[in-house]
Amino acid sequence: MRDKSAPHSSTRTSGPLAGTRVVEFAGIGPGPFACMMLVDMGAEVVTLDRVGAKRNLKSVTGRGRKVVELDLKDNASIAQALDLLSNADALVEGFRPGVMERLGLGPEVVHARNPRLVYCRVTGWGQQGPLARAAGHDINYISITGALAAIGTREKPVPPLNLVGDFGGGALYLVVGVLAALLEAKKSGKGQVVDAAMCDGAASLMSMFFDMTASGRWTDQRETNFLDGGAHFYGVYECSCGQFISIGSIEPQFYALLRQHAGLSEACFDAQMDRDAWPALKDRLVGIFKTKSRDEWRKIMEGTDICFAPVLTMKEAPHHPHMAAREVFVTRHGVTQPAPAPRFSRTPSAIRDTARTDIADVISEWSAAN
Repeated sequence: MRDKSAPHSSTRTSGPLAGTRVVEFAGIGPGPFACMMLVDMGAEVVTLDRVGAKRNLKSVTGRGRKVVELDLKDNASIAQALDLLSNADALVEGFRPGVMERLGLGPEVVHARNPRLVYCRVTGWGQQGPLARAAGHDINYISITGALAAIGTREKPVPPLNLVGDFGGGALYLVVGVLAALLEAKKSGKGQVVDAAMCDGAASLMSMFFDMTASGRWTDQRETNFLDGGAHFYGVYECSCGQFISIGSIEPQFYALLRQHAGLSEACFDAQMDRDAWPALKDRLVGIFKTKSRDEWRKIMEGTDICFAPVLTMKEAPHHPHMAAREVFVTRHGVTQPAPAPRFSRTPSAIRDTARTDIADVISEWSAAN
C-alpha cells in the first residue's frame, strides 16, 4: 500500500469538478461525506465551522477543505457568509428545517444574492412532513422505509452500520442532486433547492426489492430470500480458523463451480432454487466450510467464477492483493483511508489537505476570479 503523505502538485486543479466552489456548513455524517467526494473530484470546498471547534485536520471525511471558523450568531459573520455565497456554486447544509432561515441564510435570502447557487439540504426526514423537525438517526430513517425490516436474522432486524441511511440514502443522493442541479444551472442560469432526505434515498435504494415483492419473488420474512442469507448459495460461512468467507453463487454456472470446488456432489444440491430445501442445504454447507481454514478456501476458490471472497476486517482489507494492486486504500499523514472513487481517465481525483484559513481571504480570492 503506497504512502501518499506528500502533497500532490496537481491537487488544486485535478478532478472533473475543478473550478466548482462549494460552501459547507459544518455538520456530521452525510454532509461531510458528500463534500469529501466533491472535494476529491476537484471542487473547492470551504467549511464554515463554529468558533473553537477544534476540527481534526486529518479527518478522512473532512479532507481537502479550507476551514473557516465563524460565529453564525453574529450579524457581521452572517454578512461575511453571504459575501462568500455570492460567488459560490453550491451550498451544503445539514441542519434541521428552519435553522438556516433563523440564521438569515435561508434559500430566499441566499438566492437574492446569488440566483444561480445550488442550495443543498440533507436531513433525515426531509424538509416537509410530520417528522421533519424531529430528531433521528440512520437507524430510524431506514426503519420507516422497509430497509431495516429486511436486514438481519429471522429473530430480529440488524442495523447495517449507518451505510444505508446516512451514506447510501443521504450522502450519495446528495452528490447526485448537487451534480444534476449544477448541470441544470449551467443551462438556465438559475439555482434551486435540493432536498436530500435520508428516508427518501433509503426508500429509493429499496426499489429492486419492491419490484421483487410485487412479482412474488420476495417475502417479508428475513432469511427466506436469496439475497438476505436464506439461500445456501448466497451467504457468509465460518471456517475452521474462526474467520469467515462469503459465497454468492446465484447463477447456475457459478453454482455448478461451487458444487465442484466444495465437493457438493449429493443429489440434494441439484434443486438450487427449492426454498424449502435451503435450510438443510445451508446446514450442510456450514459443516463443509468448517473443515478448512479461510486461507485454504481462498486457495481453492479465490479468483474463480464461484463468486467468492474472504470476509476481511478493515485492518486486513488494504493488504488484500486486489485492493493493494488497485490502490483502493492509501496512507496520508499516517492515516489509512479509502482513495477517491470513482476513477476518471483524464481528470483524476486526488486527496487534498485540509487547512484553516480566513474568510476574508477566500471572499477576496473568489471575487477576483469572477
